Amino acid sequence: MTGVRARVRAELTAEIKAIARRQMAEDGPANLNLRAIARELGMVSSAIYRYFASRDDLLTALIVDAYNALGEAGEAADAAVDPHEVRARFLAVAHAAYRWACEKPSQYLLLFGTPVPGYAAPQDTIVPATRFTLVLLRILDEAARQGAVPAVRPTVPDGVRDDFRAMRELTGSGADDELMLAGMQSWTALFGAIGFILNGQFRNVIGDVDAMFVEFARLLAGQVFHEVDPA
Repeated sequence: MTGVRARVRAELTAEIKAIARRQMAEDGPANLNLRAIARELGMVSSAIYRYFASRDDLLTALIVDAYNALGEAGEAADAAVDPHEVRARFLAVAHAAYRWACEKPSQYLLLFGTPVPGYAAPQDTIVPATRFTLVLLRILDEAARQGAVPAVRPTVPDGVRDDFRAMRELTGSGADDELMLAGMQSWTALFGAIGFILNGQFRNVIGDVDAMFVEFARLLAGQVFHEVDPA
């Protein structure tokens, strides 16, 4: 009986999250409503709180799922490329992130869009949030082994050097501060470009945003992996 209850609970939890994602896509994450979800499921409103104690708990579950899905997409794309081809790896991961975001725009914007008023992400989100970043750090690490230097050599602020040192200790990366900063700039720009496209900032300005993203990704890859592949 315990197994049956666990299976029923898992199925209902998945259904609650599916309805929440649809609600979020229609009305935004700030308007997530547990009572409305309960009504759609045909359960009394108090029953849903046995699955998620609050709106914030449900939001956290959705954020964790989204980070893990994005991380899985990046990991799979990276694994499909020769590990020594760092520029190709960066491009594969960039395009995987873009495809995932275009398929699940509301989930992408939940992670990288406007923060939900009153919501503070708990510790549970940290490990899932790092999955995609770790993919990029591993690419930088291999680039460093190959002697890569940024196309434009950045000036690394002293305060940032301590942060990069901590990141290297955590990940075992061999990338130096300049390569780390160039890599961070590139994937920040990458996420920003995706956000601009999803939010319609290029509407009535750029007709083929997909083609533009391809070129954005190529330019960003060239900034970081200049010495590895100058073509």
